[in-house]
Amino acid sequence: MRQGGLGKSSGWTPVPQVVARQLQEKILSGEWAEGDLIPSQRALSEAYGVSRASLREALLTLETLGLIRTEPGRGTFVSAAAPVSEPPEAAWRYSDSFALQDVFETRVMLEGKIAELAARMIAAEDIQMLRAATDEMERCWARGDLLTNVEADLRFHRTIASSCHNAMLMRLYDTVADLLTETQRQPIPRTRTERMQASLAEHRAIIEGMEKCDPALARAAMEAHIRNTADCAGVVI
Repeated sequence: MRQGGLGKSSGWTPVPQVVARQLQEKILSGEWAEGDLIPSQRALSEAYGVSRASLREALLTLETLGLIRTEPGRGTFVSAAAPVSEPPEAAWRYSDSFALQDVFETRVMLEGKIAELAARMIAAEDIQMLRAATDEMERCWARGDLLTNVEADLRFHRTIASSCHNAMLMRLYDTVADLLTETQRQPIPRTRTERMQASLAEHRAIIEGMEKCDPALARAAMEAHIRNTADCAGVVI
């Protein structure tokens, strides 16, 4: 799940992410239809030539996004293609270490301050990256590409973190990157189109704060965005 730190882009894609994309394509193409039992982990790891660990990571990502579900004793099945009226609570994979609420509360404090600092000196090219990532999120949501939607979301937040010019905050952000990544995936099964549109508008409000070099506006917009994301995940902060 590591993305190589806060660099803009290394050009390297982790193996689990590559496999997750290939498995998602089977769902998007209809090769794996809703309710289908997918092959075993052993069969998939052999078919894709990857370790069982990498395969499990890919499946966990798809399960967090609500694309597949595992039923003990029965296997793993393709889930509904869109959020349902009463989506099941997704398992929080880091529950043994931190409560989901704890992570969202930390995100509000950490990313709010990061946004405040970034707004003071963010480069024009980074603002363009924020716009491009937000536009890509919108396009990917429309075609059901949840993996790339989340990857663009992660790129948006990492770009801001890399622009804050506070070495310690950047290091802290990178240290907890896996936890932050999961909180961005966690709400997806509960996200309807109207919530995604609201989330995109929140991104654009953050960008406005950056463009205006307004630290207070950028921080308020980021904090509101994370609180709304938490609410979508069923967490009140």
